[in-house]
Amino acid sequence: MVFQLGDELYGAEIQAVREVVRAQEYRITPVPRTPAYLLGVTNLRGRVIPVIDLRRRLGQPPAPLTGASRIAVLEGELGTVGMVVDGVSEVVRVPVGSIEPPSPVMVRRDGDFVRGVARMGERLIILLDLGAVLAREDRKSRIEGGRHAAGV
Repeated sequence: MVFQLGDELYGAEIQAVREVVRAQEYRITPVPRTPAYLLGVTNLRGRVIPVIDLRRRLGQPPAPLTGASRIAVLEGELGTVGMVVDGVSEVVRVPVGSIEPPSPVMVRRDGDFVRGVARMGERLIILLDLGAVLAREDRKSRIEGGRHAAGV
């Protein structure tokens, strides 16, 4: 799935995407004492799901929701999560040969969000690792340090 944040294109594996809905049609209720990138929770047809702002998660400034804003509903290890993006453009098949691995300059030791960069004609699509994007910071640091937290 290819989506926009500002003028840039990002991609994520379509298998993780359950559905895409219009962001303005859902009320997002803030939850106290959560990371700044977690906008809150919303009721998606009877299920309460957390919603993150992908812009904030990637260190970009927040932007107001527009008619093009979407919530990509993702299924993963952490359950169902909504991810707000500026727009969803298309679903494309990316040939493996068109994917460049991320440069060491692009990768942070504490969170490798970028899987690679795909060349699609003149366009560059930054391919995200949704598991890394959705992982909690405290959980990642414990796992990377070789310690696993007990409990919740």
